[in-house]
Amino acid sequence: MLKLTKKTEYALLALGHLHQAGRGAAINVREIADTYQIPFPVLSKVLQRLAREGYVEPTVGARGGYRIREELAQHNMWQFLEQMEGPLGLVDCITMTDCSQQAACLIRSPLHAINDTIAAAFHRMSLADVFRYQLAAGPIAGETTGPK
Repeated sequence: MLKLTKKTEYALLALGHLHQAGRGAAINVREIADTYQIPFPVLSKVLQRLAREGYVEPTVGARGGYRIREELAQHNMWQFLEQMEGPLGLVDCITMTDCSQQAACLIRSPLHAINDTIAAAFHRMSLADVFRYQLAAGPIAGETTGPK
C-alpha cells in the first residue's frame, strides 16, 4: 500500500509548522524538532532537502531557522510526494516497464485504474489544503504533540 517514509512525514510536519507560523516567520529547527519529537539531525537534513526543492528558505543570524519560501497552494501533493519519495505507484509495473509477467498479467489494468484515481486525488489537493484540513479539524483525539 502507499506508505510514506518517516522523512516525508517529518517534511510534512515541518511544513505544517512553518505554514501555521506564517509566511514571513523564521522558525528554529530545534523548535520544530522538539515540538514533534523528531531527531534533530534528521530534521535538519529534511529541511535542507525542502530548501533545495524550493519549499522553504534558510535564514541566518540569531533568529535563524527556516521559513516558507513559496505559497504552498502552488504545490500539489502528488508533486510533493514524488519529489520526496520518487516515482509513486501501487505496484512496480506502474513506474517501470520491464516486468516479466506483463504479457499475461490480469491485475495490471485494474491496478493502474486504482493508481490513477489515487493520483488524481493527490493532484487536486495542494499542500495548503493538507494544513487547512488539520487547522479546521483541530487536534486529533489523544494527540500529545503539535505546534505550541
